[in-house]
Amino acid sequence: MRKLAVCCVLFCGLLAPFGSPQEGSSPDAKERRRIAKELTRQGSGAIPQLEEMLGDPDLEVRIEAVKSIVEIDTQRSLDPLLKATRDNDPEIQIRATDGLVNFYVPGYVRTGLTATLRRAGNTITGRFSDKNDLVVDPYLEVRPDVIEALGRLARGGSSMESRANAARAAGILRGRAAVPDLVEAVRSKDTQLIYECLIAFQKIGDRTVGPRIQFLLRDLDEKVQVAAVEAAGLLYNKDALGQLREVLTRTESKRVRRAALTSIAMLPDIGNRRVLLEYLKDKDEALRAAAAEGLGRIGEAEDLPLLERAFNEETKNSARVSIAFALVMMGKTERTELSPLSYLVSTLNSSVRAGLARPLLVEAARKPEIRRILEREARRGTRDEKIGLSQVLGQSGDKDSIPVVESMTRDPDPAVAQEALRALRTLKARLM
Repeated sequence: MRKLAVCCVLFCGLLAPFGSPQEGSSPDAKERRRIAKELTRQGSGAIPQLEEMLGDPDLEVRIEAVKSIVEIDTQRSLDPLLKATRDNDPEIQIRATDGLVNFYVPGYVRTGLTATLRRAGNTITGRFSDKNDLVVDPYLEVRPDVIEALGRLARGGSSMESRANAARAAGILRGRAAVPDLVEAVRSKDTQLIYECLIAFQKIGDRTVGPRIQFLLRDLDEKVQVAAVEAAGLLYNKDALGQLREVLTRTESKRVRRAALTSIAMLPDIGNRRVLLEYLKDKDEALRAAAAEGLGRIGEAEDLPLLERAFNEETKNSARVSIAFALVMMGKTERTELSPLSYLVSTLNSSVRAGLARPLLVEAARKPEIRRILEREARRGTRDEKIGLSQVLGQSGDKDSIPVVESMTRDPDPAVAQEALRALRTLKARLM
């Protein structure tokens, strides 16, 4: 009898962490998995119970719990997801990471690493999307502990996949506080992790990182080398100019050569001029484009006739956009039908080339005299021009741009008004 009583006590002790049967819990792992899955239907009210299940000894229960928390996707999901990032299982770390991003970027779990996860025993496989240009709006405030968790995972997650995924997430959320962790992670020997860290650095934009990742400019993996070369330009690392010139002359890869010249062009230095002039007539339109942009940033008056001739003779629109930018940067800001500035602004109407013109206009608009012209154009442009120029002013406007963008939020076209509202929030956040 005594032995039976002891058994009953032990059995009740096992039941305790999962609640009573009336509360929908069971000591049977299969049943607990089912409960974790079905709790999704209860919405945020089920979060406390699901959070408790994140400590379940059964891995499959924990996986179902984190999946349900991600699916519920409310403010109350964040703390349990942060807890899940500390789980030792890489799948749970990946799902928790994507869930954190999904809160700030709705729909991300359908395109992130979670969407391709496959598990066979202890082996986790997934495919990183080649498209890696997603980033939250600058005005969006991400909880500091979310960035801290992503940095910690990037530095020391339980698998290279979960670490690389966390690095990608830190970039998407512009997690500047994760930079020290990413700098440590970039010294791993895993190509995907290194690459994701480099892209994250580009998105975060912390210029102090440039010299610390300069050693990757000669990496043997082409994808990593291209990302490192691009980062040198985007992070304005002038110390890398010598190495970039060396890479440009020695590489046999078209991708690396294009990236090297583009980064050299981003770092205006009179010492670049000779190289840029050589490539202005190259048969590769991407190299011609980069050369023109670089010459425009240097701004030597004697190069103006060369660029004007190149603009009139160029047959490739992608290169012509860059030459137009160079001429605008050198003072050719008249707004006639065939002028460089008109061409640059009208390119915003092209679904194919708007992505080329917009960042160049963002850069040009940092000059007050050009910014004032673009403010006038924003009021009277086409639908696509208004949308594109509102984005430009959001990123490069000043306090005098606020009334212009505010007026665009009342545009009769809902698409223009919505984009202007986003731009206004970005602009005000920048100026705070």
